[in-house]
Amino acid sequence: MATAELASERESAYLSQLTMAAARYANRTGQRERNQSVLETRGVLYADTPERVERRLARLGADWSLVRAIELTPTEPASSAGSTLQLPPETFTSEVLGLERLIGRNNLTPVAFLEAGVKVSRAVGRITISGPGGGHGTGFMVSPSLLLTNNHVLRGVPEASRSKVAFAFQDCADGSPLVPAVFALEPQRFFVTDRALDFSVVAVAPRGAQGESLSSFGWLAVSEAQGKLVIGEFVNIIQHPRGEPKQIALRDNQVVDVLERFLHYESDTREGSSGSPVFNDQWEVVALHHSAVPKTDAEGRPLSVDGTVWRPEMGEQQVAWRANEGVRISRVLEALHKVTLTGDAARLRDEVFTAGLTASPVTSAPPPPPPTTPTPAPPLTPTHPGADGTESQARERARTTDGTAQLTLPLRITVGLDTPTSSPATLLATLRTPAPAPSPALTTEAPPPPTAPTAAPPAGPADIASSVDRSAEAALLNHRLAQERPYYDGPADAAAREAYYADVRTGDGDALRRALTDLLTSTHTPRPRYDPTRMVYPWVDLHKDRKLRSIYSGRTFTAEELIRADAAVAKARLARVRELLLQESTAGPAEFAAEFDALEKSMPFNCEHVVPQSWFAHREPMRGDLHHLFACEVGCNSFRGNFPFFDFPHFMEAVRDDCGMRENVGFEPENGKGAVARATLYFLLRYPREVGDAEREFPEDRLPVLLRWHETEAVTEYELHRNAAIAQLQGNRNPLIDHPEWAGEIDFTGVWP
Repeated sequence: MATAELASERESAYLSQLTMAAARYANRTGQRERNQSVLETRGVLYADTPERVERRLARLGADWSLVRAIELTPTEPASSAGSTLQLPPETFTSEVLGLERLIGRNNLTPVAFLEAGVKVSRAVGRITISGPGGGHGTGFMVSPSLLLTNNHVLRGVPEASRSKVAFAFQDCADGSPLVPAVFALEPQRFFVTDRALDFSVVAVAPRGAQGESLSSFGWLAVSEAQGKLVIGEFVNIIQHPRGEPKQIALRDNQVVDVLERFLHYESDTREGSSGSPVFNDQWEVVALHHSAVPKTDAEGRPLSVDGTVWRPEMGEQQVAWRANEGVRISRVLEALHKVTLTGDAARLRDEVFTAGLTASPVTSAPPPPPPTTPTPAPPLTPTHPGADGTESQARERARTTDGTAQLTLPLRITVGLDTPTSSPATLLATLRTPAPAPSPALTTEAPPPPTAPTAAPPAGPADIASSVDRSAEAALLNHRLAQERPYYDGPADAAAREAYYADVRTGDGDALRRALTDLLTSTHTPRPRYDPTRMVYPWVDLHKDRKLRSIYSGRTFTAEELIRADAAVAKARLARVRELLLQESTAGPAEFAAEFDALEKSMPFNCEHVVPQSWFAHREPMRGDLHHLFACEVGCNSFRGNFPFFDFPHFMEAVRDDCGMRENVGFEPENGKGAVARATLYFLLRYPREVGDAEREFPEDRLPVLLRWHETEAVTEYELHRNAAIAQLQGNRNPLIDHPEWAGEIDFTGVWP
């Protein structure tokens, strides 16, 4: 019998679950009230941490720049009559509608949302426990063989052995009941339980009482990936309340707090819904519903609906509810992964992680089932990564949240480089969907048995193209929205500037430098990652004619030109990455890092870091800091290289490249000297002691060059626009643009190592 248990010190009865949930809820009152206040005054994108929000946007295929563009587009309150954006119907996608809904501008949802909900609901069943202490709960399939529910529903093997799960216990569209398919639970094959996190995972018989196939009901792909939910979003819960036919609490359940291991949300779930899956709007599982948060007396004891202290013999229906609590699915999976298992039990556990890695998206609604028997869901024909038959390697292949290297290509791709023995097939599995594209993940085919892989073929060109093209189209949408916005609102920016520096005092150069460094750092939120296609070209770096100009040569481009050009580079990079992963099967992290660095240099984007990336080892947030990113054609980008800026005495008489002049001592641009000087000075203030410690980096004796260029070329409206746009995206401002006069007062001596 394969059984493992992670037990806490004392028995965790349902009363204990209620009491602990109430205590957690009470302890978070202050934070929850702050969250509610931010949701009411600023909206859903601001109540959670910037890091969590950025991961959420990335998972939705969006970014701060696109979100800001939508926010700044004038609209009436939330619309129920179509998009609030003035876009042609053919350019309006479900992703755009989802962003509008997330922000609170649109209360519509695609019809496919309901179709997808029907499909994922098939994997949710009613659990019935027979004998002493019997009752009902909800559970859902998380692999071809395993079902997840609460520990307080199935506390141990004896209870699980006398329990069954019924799928399709629900009404048909015409109101008549379906005939459910009933399956026995098989804890002797697999049973893992954790009382602290209140979950149990148990094997289900492959055939039902009437010969039904368990695989026909599929399973829900579960993932440890971050970015599935933020505070303020609404969740959906599919459940069997009090053992009743399957029901759904749909988009009336707002997440009000995120704890380390739990979620708190307001919903109309009832007793008996224990073990239900909690979904986001993309029908990804985000939590395991496990307890209501009860109203309590002064001593913390749960109250009943009549105001007296609740006792178990009263029944759960008599508890006075306040809110609800779910266990974060990532924490459930983390705990499950840590359980020591061997043999068949380890293989079954590993299927939970591998079965959902490449689940296909739901593309159509299943046909309505007849009133006599459940209809199998249509196969989705997913592809699955190979396995080598060993438990440890299978687990590591399924988990890419630890020991990973992140490559910006420019899409954010996490490539597992955790061990030198990682096979090309393992690494390729993480590249099959480079851009996060969450989808309802009901899967109906079992993964292949573990075998040693020969070589996984690279995904076809369409796989690469589709992810890059989605990103490019999002950038173009952002650019379209920018056409209707005022280029620069002087009065509004003046007010923002005054408020930003309200507490900064002048008169002492060193104190001024320190105050500005503190201000630029503390207000730098969010901190977007490097992605010029999405963050630089659509709006930030536009000139007043809505065109882009190379910062060094002054050459003019349309935003679409550079977006398309960089998309082509991204496709080429991704294709080369796949080749490397197939060919370099024995290379370790260092070798891969060197290859990727060389790849980036040989295939650059049309974007210039005026402070070269090599000076700060390509690290974030420096790499994605918009204040020193400018449009720049590849030729000038490569021509400058990582040479520091230099003021050549005979620059005007010298024979120069269109980009400027370069010799061993440095580089002087043909255009944009004032702008690049102010951007570099900003960098020195924002990241003191980060550059200047190597011979080729900007030495302290070059500071007069920057100050001279700053004085010679005054701040332009283009820079004012950039500064205001960047402040909207990453929170901080460039003080040399806002207060040019401070350049002569700031004591820069403290910024070098």
